[in-house]
Amino acid sequence: MRSLLSRLDRFFVASPDPARVGWLREWTYAHRGLHGEGRVENSPAAFRAAVEEGLGIECDLQRSLDDWPMVFHDWDFARLLGSTDQGERRTRAQWQALHYADGEAPIDLAALLEIVAGRVPLLIEVKSKPRYDVTRTCRRVVDALEGYAGPHAVMSFDPRVSRWFKQHSPMTVRGLVMREDSKGHTQSEISRHLALWAAQPDFLAYHVHALPNRMVTAARTAGLPVLTWTVSSPDLRERARQYADAPIAEGAGLP
Repeated sequence: MRSLLSRLDRFFVASPDPARVGWLREWTYAHRGLHGEGRVENSPAAFRAAVEEGLGIECDLQRSLDDWPMVFHDWDFARLLGSTDQGERRTRAQWQALHYADGEAPIDLAALLEIVAGRVPLLIEVKSKPRYDVTRTCRRVVDALEGYAGPHAVMSFDPRVSRWFKQHSPMTVRGLVMREDSKGHTQSEISRHLALWAAQPDFLAYHVHALPNRMVTAARTAGLPVLTWTVSSPDLRERARQYADAPIAEGAGLP
């Protein structure tokens, strides 16, 4: 059964052009920016610090009520902004009326691109959940990225995101994020392969605690870069070095 699934992987998922995806392997990516020491995750300060340290950046993206792509992880504001509001129910202006502990406000994708300005690569994770219209988010991401020349890629746990970019923005490097534990959507082997076939990604971003993995090893052999997250300790950094091509790291997992 496993050998059949591996053969089907090669049939459904083409190997990406090495010239398009090779840069993914060359960086360590700061998970949600270089946060800690007073810098909040996904905040302007965390992104500026990552750029200053020469780290790539991984960030999270969701949609405001008026369809702006906002850089933020949680669906609600409670943990980071002290509000019970949910991001999708508030406009961009209402997002930006709130402030992190350092006094800065959440930003949209365009503002993040201004901070990075092509100096380090950017991994943009598009958030999704059941019955969520990811197409609306994907369209706004493409709009924001128009004319941006710095290295960047879009990825998501939702295979529809990678598939949409393949169809509508084929030059955008696209990835599938995966995990196997109880928090993931691909807990069974067949569900993981089905997600891979649906997404047709250029790379994988795989949960570090699920490595090594037969499917991931086969994907690397076929030429797909494999990133891994969240690398948060020296032991996990060593696991990432052995079984993946680049770490998405934070805290003690950073070099």
